[in-house]
Amino acid sequence: MSKIIKIKKNLAARIAIYAILGVGAFTFIFPFFWMISTSFKTTVQVFEWPPGFLPAPVTNEAYIEVWGIWPFVRYYENTAFISIAVTGICLLLSSLAGFAFAHYKFPGKTVLFIYLLSSLMFPFQVRMISTFLLLKNLGWLNTYQGLIVPLWASAFAIFFMRQMMVSIPRDLLDAARIDGYSEGKIFFGIALPLCRPGLVALGIFIFMGTWNDFIWPLLIVTGENMKTLSLALAGMTGEGTEVIMTWPQRMAATTLVVLPVIIIFLIFQRQLMKGLTLQSGLKG
Repeated sequence: MSKIIKIKKNLAARIAIYAILGVGAFTFIFPFFWMISTSFKTTVQVFEWPPGFLPAPVTNEAYIEVWGIWPFVRYYENTAFISIAVTGICLLLSSLAGFAFAHYKFPGKTVLFIYLLSSLMFPFQVRMISTFLLLKNLGWLNTYQGLIVPLWASAFAIFFMRQMMVSIPRDLLDAARIDGYSEGKIFFGIALPLCRPGLVALGIFIFMGTWNDFIWPLLIVTGENMKTLSLALAGMTGEGTEVIMTWPQRMAATTLVVLPVIIIFLIFQRQLMKGLTLQSGLKG
């Protein structure tokens, strides 16, 4: 009898957990569903009451109109180039710094690492003005280097990679040195492959953050040809724009901006979860 009661309690607990997770999933997914659904509707369908969850009939006029009015190809090129450049270089530099903090001894190592951790308390907005003035003096406003170089270094990325590198056995590295491996070969041939899940997870975070970044391009970009997708989207849908967008057009433009990020997340979600749940990433 007690076993039956215990089974019923476990079943009730599981049902409650799945119900809570289902409500949470619906809360997060429904806005994306509504955005995509609205993008395939006509303006008349948007204001129908009661509202229809699915477009009937389905039309892609909003996408054709948005793609024809604004140079989305240029926006995609700018955003993709900046995001890939920032992600690749930030991963390389943070991996090198993390490897150094984890496996090398040098003067001031502890003080420098504490200073690095303390910088995590200060958001980018705190140093934004000083960075802007520096780039202005360098003549880097409205340039790719102005959009990319300030984002190369990340205290969080260095800390994350340091935690991953700590998990690599020191004996393995010493054995490689005894076998005649150079430090560069040890780093690229041993350390990086062992930290691949962490690199994938960190790379996704950096890429998504750069792709969706709005504040920094807003300060640096002054010309139409250098706009990123987030900055262009704000210009399309904001007040005072030359072209009055309908709600289907707004949702179509938003879908075009967020769809690549969603696709990347769906492709690499297993690697992302694996990188975040590795116990080695939590070691100190």
